[in-house]
Amino acid sequence: MAVSSTRRGTERDADLSCSERHAADPAALEQVARRLLPPSAVEQVADVFRLLGDPTRVRLVDALTHGERCVCDLAALVGLSESAVSHQLRLLRAARLVRVRRAGRLAFYSLDDHHVAGLVHDTRKHVEEDGHA
Repeated sequence: MAVSSTRRGTERDADLSCSERHAADPAALEQVARRLLPPSAVEQVADVFRLLGDPTRVRLVDALTHGERCVCDLAALVGLSESAVSHQLRLLRAARLVRVRRAGRLAFYSLDDHHVAGLVHDTRKHVEEDGHA
């Protein structure tokens, strides 16, 4: 009977776990534990990654790394309707990834801050490294 790939993965993982106590430094582990993200921050970071897990939203954020744009320009850049782009921008605004500037009846969108552009830039560099792309 063949072992499923899931079970094989679990067996391999078990081989890599600590099977006996070793000389881990409890003080060093405690120091690292104090520096870990608190649960509320973990949820917020996961929410950002969930939002950026959608290719359309990644394309919109990428377009905004090149400067402020109105909905009609963003729609043309990503090949979607203005309505679809507006919906995605609402989600990105709610997560504070993009902001809006109103000029009369026009709305111009931009990235909320340089950290958002950094997320896209760093992730792009990661996937373009040898062996990832």
